[in-house]
Amino acid sequence: MRPPSLQAAALNSATEPPLSRSPDPSASTVTRPGHWQSVLGRLVDQVSTVVIGKRARIETCVACLVAGGHLLIEDLPGVGKTTLAQALALSMGLDFKRVQFTADLMPGDLTGLSLYERQRETFVFHPGPVFAQVLLADEINRAGPRTQSALLEAMEEHQVSIDGATHPLPAPFFVIATQNPTEQLGTHPLPESQLDRFLMSLSLGYPERDAEKALLAGEDRRLLLRQLDPVMSPAELVAARQAAESVHAAPALLDYLLALLEASRSSRWFRHGLSPRAGLALLRAARAQALLQGRDHVSPEDVQAIAIPTLAHRLTPIQAAGNADRAAGLSAAARTLQAMIGTVALP
Repeated sequence: MRPPSLQAAALNSATEPPLSRSPDPSASTVTRPGHWQSVLGRLVDQVSTVVIGKRARIETCVACLVAGGHLLIEDLPGVGKTTLAQALALSMGLDFKRVQFTADLMPGDLTGLSLYERQRETFVFHPGPVFAQVLLADEINRAGPRTQSALLEAMEEHQVSIDGATHPLPAPFFVIATQNPTEQLGTHPLPESQLDRFLMSLSLGYPERDAEKALLAGEDRRLLLRQLDPVMSPAELVAARQAAESVHAAPALLDYLLALLEASRSSRWFRHGLSPRAGLALLRAARAQALLQGRDHVSPEDVQAIAIPTLAHRLTPIQAAGNADRAAGLSAAARTLQAMIGTVALP
């Protein structure tokens, strides 16, 4: 194994997913964390008018998208998963498509098809709904494994390969997927390889009493969604991501992150430890969290604040091995991860 200093250097300099080539704001704006705290705060404020009482969850979602990652929202039907995804896309001014995943959805329905056109005497590619800046994959685990796997290349490489031809996806490109508990009828669990493609996974839970009362007394959420105007442009989103990538991570912070990865691999807590990809994901998410808080450096508090939504869905606690209830497994993973974090000394 390489010395910790070399591991930290590799972690800090690893290649991240490609950025859009959209026009950037001025360099002075990009490097001012206070500016982005204000801009991203307005985004959170607007989404909070539609999804009531879930500000902390919304902030986590925004951090995920600023980090350039894909988001998985797991919960019961009817708690606002799709509403949250739509509000985020509309508020960021991004082109988005929504796909309702069902048992009969085929991979071509998602990625597109090459169809023969007699007039042109050739096959012509017709893009599917995945060719959008934001793909809302609603109830993703109601589709079969073959259709689920069609998203793998798109999520990882930001491209689709069909009939030997590669088609790049728009930039920026995000997948916001919703998932129902796997114990419900008609669901197919996502494989570990696809879960690992989601930077974060979270659940909304039931609203507090006051928030639910405001929900009952307020306007229909569908009407509120139609009234949303973008509070930031796609170019600003790209610039925010660039600003997040420039947030400083000190060597001591990287050593702390490495200590968390090593603790997960000790066989004390989990069946399998966190992969290097998970470490890179945690660093990206922590940088975005720091930017959201108006800081130009990552603190251990940023790592701890974002660790559970970034890591829990990648881990299986030893005591939960063999548990078919995914919701229970996630809850156990979150509790175990929180306990493990408490054993790792702060820098």
